[in-house]
This record gives sequence, C-alpha cells and structure tokens, in this order.
Amino acid sequence: MLKGQLPSTGKDVAPHLGPPPTNHGQDPERTPVLPLTFPAQISNEDPEAKAKPFTPKPPPQPRLERALSLDEKAWRRRRFRTSPEDLAAGSGAGGSRGSLQDEVPRPPGPPGSPPCLSTSLQEIPTSRRAQDSAGGSPSSWGHCISGMISTSLDLLHRDGAVAGTSVRLPPVDPKVAPESLRPTHRVDSGPVDGKPHLQSRLFRAHSSLGPGRPPSPLVCEARSSFSLLAPIRAKDVRSRSYLEGSLLASGALMGAEELARYFPDRNLALFVATWNMQGQKELPPNLDELLLPAEADYAQDLYVIGVQEGCSDRREWETRLQETLGPRYVTLYSVAHGALYMSVLIRRDLIWFCSEVESSTVTTRIVSHIKTKGALGVSFTFFGTSFLFITSHFTSGDGKVSERLLDYSRTIQGLALPKSVPDTSPYRSDAADVTTRFDGVFWFGDFNFRLSGGRVAVEAILKQDLVEKVSTLLQHDQLTQEMKKGSIFKGFQEPDIHFLPSYKFDIGKDSYDTTSKQRTPSYTDRVMYRSRHKGDICPVRYSSCPGIKTSDHRPVYGLFRVKVRPGRDNIPLAAGKFDRELYLIGIKRRISKEIQRQQALKNQHSSTICTVS
Repeated sequence: MLKGQLPSTGKDVAPHLGPPPTNHGQDPERTPVLPLTFPAQISNEDPEAKAKPFTPKPPPQPRLERALSLDEKAWRRRRFRTSPEDLAAGSGAGGSRGSLQDEVPRPPGPPGSPPCLSTSLQEIPTSRRAQDSAGGSPSSWGHCISGMISTSLDLLHRDGAVAGTSVRLPPVDPKVAPESLRPTHRVDSGPVDGKPHLQSRLFRAHSSLGPGRPPSPLVCEARSSFSLLAPIRAKDVRSRSYLEGSLLASGALMGAEELARYFPDRNLALFVATWNMQGQKELPPNLDELLLPAEADYAQDLYVIGVQEGCSDRREWETRLQETLGPRYVTLYSVAHGALYMSVLIRRDLIWFCSEVESSTVTTRIVSHIKTKGALGVSFTFFGTSFLFITSHFTSGDGKVSERLLDYSRTIQGLALPKSVPDTSPYRSDAADVTTRFDGVFWFGDFNFRLSGGRVAVEAILKQDLVEKVSTLLQHDQLTQEMKKGSIFKGFQEPDIHFLPSYKFDIGKDSYDTTSKQRTPSYTDRVMYRSRHKGDICPVRYSSCPGIKTSDHRPVYGLFRVKVRPGRDNIPLAAGKFDRELYLIGIKRRISKEIQRQQALKNQHSSTICTVS
C-alpha cells in the first residue's frame, strides 16, 4: 500500500488537481516533479486520519534521438535569417532541441508556472497563463497541462514517424490519471483507436509528396525554416478568384503588390551609355569601366547601350556586353540600323514584367547607301511605366547647326512607336512628336554639336581649373544654346556635366586632335531625358570613360533612378524571351577566362618556388 493511502471504503473519491508544488532544496536536474498531486483515499474506519500528498515518479524517459545522416545533420545546422533559431539567437534565447534527452531541466520559474515542462516544445497559452496568474481555479492547471502535453506528444510522434522510428510513451494508469490526461494517451501505437488518427496526420503532412513516394526527413522543416518561396495553399488555388490576373485586381502581374515585391521604393536603377566607335574593329580588352564604373557600388537593373559607327562584328560586341555583365543579366533586345546598334540588357528576375519590345528607325541621309546617320528607337513597358530609348547620329560639321535641327525634327516625326503596346496616357500624346507618347524618354548619341570659338580659344579654356573650364566651355556649346532657344529637345533635360569634352582624341592617347585638321574639342556625345510625370527621373551620375581609347570618342554614360508605377494586365508580354545563345556564350567565356586566370596564378606560384638538390 502506498504511503499516505488508507484502506478503501468501497467508494472512490474523484482525484482532483491541487496547486503547483514547491521544491524545498531539491535539485531539479535529478528529481523531475509533475505539477499534479493526488489526495490519499480516506477510510471510514479512521475518520480523523488526514490524507498526505504523494508525488508519483514517472518511468525513465524513452530515448527519442533519431539516427540522422551526415547530410541531414549538415542541413539542420544551416540557419537562415528568418529561421526561428536565428531569431531566437538574435534575441538572446537559445534554440529548442528535437529530443527530450537533450533538454536540460531549468530551475523552477516564478510562482504560478509549472516547473517541470519545457517551453521548447510548445509555449504555454497566454490566455490560460493570464487566468492562472489572476487566481483561476486549480482545475485549470489540468487543462493547460493536458493541452501542452498533447501538443508536445504530437510533435514527438511526428519527428519519430519522419525518422522511421516508433515512439512509445510510458503507460498511464487510467485510474490514477485525471480525465483531462486520458485522451492524450491515444497517440500511442498500442490502443486500436489511435492508429487511424496517427496515420491521417502523417498522410496530410506528406500529401505533397504523393502516395507513392517515401516521406522526406526535411518535409517538416521546409515550410517554416528552410523555404525560400512562400507556400501556396491548395484551398486558395481551388477557391481562386477569376479577377486575379485581370486588368484591375490587386493580384495582377503588373499590379502594385507585385511591384512592391521587387521595388519597395518603386525606383528602377537605369544605366544609359552612348559611344561612337569610329568603325574600329578592335574592341577594348575590358568593358568594366564602361558598364561597371568604380563610382557605382551596385550594378543597375536595366542597361541600355547605343553605338554609332559600330564595329563590323556586331555579334562580338553584343557578346562582350553579355560577358561583362555576367549570368545575372540577359539580353532582352538588340537591334541595328546600319552602323547604329542598340542593346538592352536586364536583370534575369525582371524579364517577366516587360512588354513586347518594339523598334523603329529613321534615316536622315537619304543619298548614302550606308546608314551612318539617322536614329534608332526602342520602346517597351515595364510594369506600368512606358520607356522610349533613342540613339542618334546627327550631321557632322562645325557650322551645320540647321542640318542637325532638321535631323531632330525628322526623328520625332518618323519614329512609329508604339505599335501594338498600348499607350499609358493617350490623352497626353502628340501625333507629331514620338517623345510625348511615353512616360520616360532617354535620347542619347553623337549629336555632333560643337564648341564655337575655334580651337585656340577652346585650348586656352582647357588650361584652367576643371570646374571653371567646364562651365566656361558650356557657354560656347551649340546644343546648350539651341536648347535655351527651344528649337531642339523640347521638354528634355540633361544632367550636369563635370567631365572634359569627349571629342576629338587621338586614338590610344589622351591628347586632342593633333592632325592637320585640328578639330575643336567638343561635347558631341550626350544623354538627354524627359519625364511625363515631374520628378520621376533623377540623375545620379553623368560622366565619361577616359580609359577606353580605341576610338576618337570617349564613351559617355548616365546613371538614373526612375520611378516605376504599377500597371494593368492589358499589354502583350515578352513572355520571358531573351537571347539564350548569347547568354550561354557569355557564360562560357567567363568560365574559360577564370580557368586561365587560375592556371596563370598557379604557374606564377610554382615558378617562385626554389628547389635545392
């Protein structure tokens, strides 16, 4: 007969839960204590006998550690920023463990909390915790503990079933255990009514794998800790709304929600460059200075490069662009008009939000069979913002200002864009000016406007300080003067110039024209921009590339931040099309160059080692 128990009277007294016991000098690591106390049964033979509380000791805890493979152990050690373990580590709390034998019992907490249950498996519900601390009924401890134990046991059984091991819990005497603890014993594999319940839970947990595939040991962790994509619930797909993907719904591909995922501040990083290559076959050995300038800490989202008098091997030029930007970028579109080339490269993640790319050309020199003078326009819509990029090569000559103005007029009237892509603001468009039909317009190229005053006057100005000579030179700039008159580039702006004239250099040198023609140094290569909405385009940097000397022109580039607006799903999409062949060639070249570099470095190290025989 147990201590504190008297002979039975024939009538059972229903067990009840008492207040949580307190430890007096006991070590919590050696003596696990359940917060359950049962009064002894009272006999009628000794009515004055008092029941003494006793503390039953549960059997030793079963060994629940799973035999993990090396791959699974390495995977479980990985941490992501959003994982619960990493968040717990950042807040100063330790991560929970998967087995009970690794759980070190903590000292008893403040009064009112059960000291023997670990919170690593399941947190105590806040509502019940608040009720007990406020002086709730003693029976609420049983409901709280039963809910915690049942949830913890479900977690243990799930881990055990995933690892392929069976978890058996210590038997609980139904006569001793209260009514609230009896249902939790059904998860044991012994009772018959527990098998269907456990099997249904496991089948739902691994239903995504299919009935014929074995469960993966990583399924239970993939949703919370190691998933990089937000899961899509099957019931959400079944109860889909036919408004999603339509013109006005919030779930549209071009809508505000999708735009906020990629551009929370709605600003697109844009790179625009122009370069007159002078028809040289030789390309610079490295284009990093042009596409990846040292002043920019990050690469841009969209690259647009226009070339005048391009090299004879256009495919090689496009391959070099793809090779320089690497596999994170794809060539969205490339087009040529005689010696005018334009290439559009975009980040690989963003190709799904572009409309079909359209192009149009204008030839300003009708007599010439070789189209060296003219304009090439490329347009497309990105989310809800329409873009137009124009590269031009105007008439050359110091005094031919009127011919260049005529080239401008022919271009804005002759470019037939957009074609099938709808205009985002048709009421603001002008049939006689293509630049009014788009939200953002970038016009760049060799405009051939010169510095008036002659070679001697310009050379005298170039001897001054950089800031002073640039501002003085722009006072003699023909394009600046014509823009002030309003005869060209109406509504356009140009970033502030802080670089030397980009024309005309001796090839391979930093000196201006030393031939007999003695051409005047000028700002012939320019980048202009126009925004339909005021403030949507912000210039970040405007400069030239003095290190690229294969032509008599220096490349000129501009970095911009463009505000992108959400759109409607009423545009024909490009459907992720890009130049795949060019993409693969660029990757192979980068790999081969890296192998050559490592081999050269290895040979260099081996040659510096001296051997003594």
